[in-house]
Amino acid sequence: MKIATWNINGVKARLETALTWFAEAKPDIACLQEIKSVDEGFPTAAFEDLGYHVATHGQKGFNGVAILSRQPLEDIRRGLPGDDSDEQARYMEATVSTATGAVRVGCLYLPNGNPLGTEKFPYKLAWMDRLIAHARAQLELEMPFVLLGDYNVIPDARDARNPQDWLGDALFQPESRSRFQALVNLGFTEAVRATTDAAGTYTFWDYQAGAWQRNNGIRIDHLLLSPQATDLMRGVGIDSHVRGWDKPSDHVPVWVDLAA
Repeated sequence: MKIATWNINGVKARLETALTWFAEAKPDIACLQEIKSVDEGFPTAAFEDLGYHVATHGQKGFNGVAILSRQPLEDIRRGLPGDDSDEQARYMEATVSTATGAVRVGCLYLPNGNPLGTEKFPYKLAWMDRLIAHARAQLELEMPFVLLGDYNVIPDARDARNPQDWLGDALFQPESRSRFQALVNLGFTEAVRATTDAAGTYTFWDYQAGAWQRNNGIRIDHLLLSPQATDLMRGVGIDSHVRGWDKPSDHVPVWVDLAA
């Protein structure tokens, strides 16, 4: 089972790019972030034509997440628990049954938190605290669980080409990084770093200043695996070449292959 995450940065603006990648990569489950579409505006039929079941948690013009699966999606839940007043569409979960059991996926688009000194950074940190609490509860179920998406966190200096450029950014603040580590420490395996320690491992290149051409990237798209999912892990990949396509997202797909 190939499970992927991709911040598409506007699904309607990059539909052809998305369909090309789906046809090439053939993920069994794909979690998309920043779809920037209400549910009824999502191009569901285009993905159904490729054989996918589609569930969305959309928002007009901003945010929004989607889960697409070759197998039916079960027990779909929209929104991150812990704050009923939070109207931002940033989280959804679903279960996919297989011949050997079931896998649950949590698709997230974590708040950016910039600029520092505004209400956006405390919102980011509070959202991360809610995520930690929810993830802890999910782990207690002891089933294969993959918590994946755009975390908007640079975990370590090696995850940025020029870490000094990010010292004043919410993505690289000690508070953001410590909460990400606290999440991992609940018992998750960070799939990419479980398979490589290499520097230059990035998932995002800004549109500005030739970042892609100069490989001035950062790694902010992560897949966290519960112990039960970790036991099934067979491989991990980053489809960096997609960033060089026409009309690309500034993020690229990241995936894990599970023996499920």
